[in-house]
Amino acid sequence: MAKPDPRPPRRAQGELETQVLTVLHTADAPVTAAWVQERLDADLAYTTVMTVLIRLLEKNAVTRRREGRSFVWSPAADEAGLAALKMHKVLDREQDRRAVLASFLTALPKDDEQLLRDLLHQATDESAG
Repeated sequence: MAKPDPRPPRRAQGELETQVLTVLHTADAPVTAAWVQERLDADLAYTTVMTVLIRLLEKNAVTRRREGRSFVWSPAADEAGLAALKMHKVLDREQDRRAVLASFLTALPKDDEQLLRDLLHQATDESAG
């Protein structure tokens, strides 16, 4: 009989980034990586938190500025931007993006479907103008 694996299961791709962004959104001001590390529900190494923050910085999802000898971090987007990032991550994991988007659209309530159509039309107008 095989021994059970004592390690926790691996996180889904992007899950840790989402957790870090969620923690950053709870802060009232820019915070250090150590502050983020303390508030995550996982037992993560400081270097892991730094790696995630740097990846988020490269994706323009967070900002940082030097404060003393370290950096302080802030989310680059509001709660709506965080939700949009989560939606992108879900979509990026799927092979048939068209099918996922079509299914999403057909499951929307009529008011949300119309809002989405209006937003798409507005975006088209802005890019053409």
